[in-house]
Amino acid sequence: MRKTVLAIALLLVGFNAWAGSEGFIGKPSRYLVPETLDRLVTVLQSKGMTVFARIDHAAEAEKVGLKMRPTQLLIFGNPKGGTPLMVAAPTVAIDLPFKALAWEDANGKVWLGYNAPSYLKERHGIRGKDDAVQALEKALDAMTDKALE
Repeated sequence: MRKTVLAIALLLVGFNAWAGSEGFIGKPSRYLVPETLDRLVTVLQSKGMTVFARIDHAAEAEKVGLKMRPTQLLIFGNPKGGTPLMVAAPTVAIDLPFKALAWEDANGKVWLGYNAPSYLKERHGIRGKDDAVQALEKALDAMTDKALE
């Protein structure tokens, strides 16, 4: 039932963005998967963020004889933003640094997604960092929007 309601909501909003029930934010991209992440890297680096790694899941699958649609993961962050959260709740380090996923769905549509900081706050029971979490949410939203312009 929940998935049906989400699917109907997506149709009504025209796929402008979606948030999964587990705190995942997805935004449509008009670019191919590699270009989507290239654009995000440019924005992140312009904001002083560190890009730690980029994983091409489809390329790795191909190396072992498997096929999948284009899917790439970017791992990025900044100790100024992440460290206070990890001090408050060390388990959040499993989800930090942040990750952004660009993928092509079954219809050929490319998406850019990431975990909402508010979800990580809830998942790890972070207390007393509401301003920091809100700032991270605002920054991630703005940076991903900029990459998708």
